[in-house]
Amino acid sequence: MSSISDLLELMRKLRDPEGGCPWDQKQDFKSIAPYTIEEAFEVADAIERESLDELKGELGDLLFQVVFHAQMADEMGAFDFGDVADGIVEKMRARHPHVFGDVTHQSTSDVNKAWEASKAAEREAAGKGEAVSVLDGIALTLPALMRAEKIQKRVARVGFDWPVVDDVWEKMDEELAEVRKADQLDDEAARADALEDELGDVMFVAVNLARHYKVDAEKALRRANSKFEKRFRQVESLAADEQLELPAMDLASLDALWDKAKQMT
Repeated sequence: MSSISDLLELMRKLRDPEGGCPWDQKQDFKSIAPYTIEEAFEVADAIERESLDELKGELGDLLFQVVFHAQMADEMGAFDFGDVADGIVEKMRARHPHVFGDVTHQSTSDVNKAWEASKAAEREAAGKGEAVSVLDGIALTLPALMRAEKIQKRVARVGFDWPVVDDVWEKMDEELAEVRKADQLDDEAARADALEDELGDVMFVAVNLARHYKVDAEKALRRANSKFEKRFRQVESLAADEQLELPAMDLASLDALWDKAKQMT
């Protein structure tokens, strides 16, 4: 059975200037980052599909990304994999004083509050005396819906939030009206810019709506994507059974197939 030391040695050999892999040798943090993000999503996809066999492989791919970044940092004299492991162990111990210390929490809610307080303290310490925003530390590369939810949760902690969901619905109506107003602009460039801006506001409010209903917006949209894809594939299958070509069909006929597909899925 391979150990983490085997993986670290494999990575060193791949990056070895003499005898290593030419592709691995020329990579840097920026070139590898997209692969790291992709692997994280593939882990989430395997979990979503409840495929433990695939999850094992995807977790290995994600671990390899961590090792890759650590090796490049080691070559620069910045840190190595051991430092990464030490850092996360220290951080998790500090964030779980109810497990590794003498603090007692009575509920999951108490644990969550303590966790957020610990993270806030870490952000303040990282600020090194400079002004610290409650929004600091939210990664720019997160999926937009996920980042919107994190932003909203952060500002809600300091009271910047609607107290009831009816207020969010009112805001949604307001933003939808703004979209319709933007659509009436005569200048095409201004219209396109305004629509992008106002539709972004609509989606941001939609995330807020999901948050108030305690729905994961990212998961909800993935579910909608999956549902649509499944139904449209059924539409294609129904059309093929009837020897119909989708581009040649009118909208009413397509809607009829869609209604059949909805009943079947």
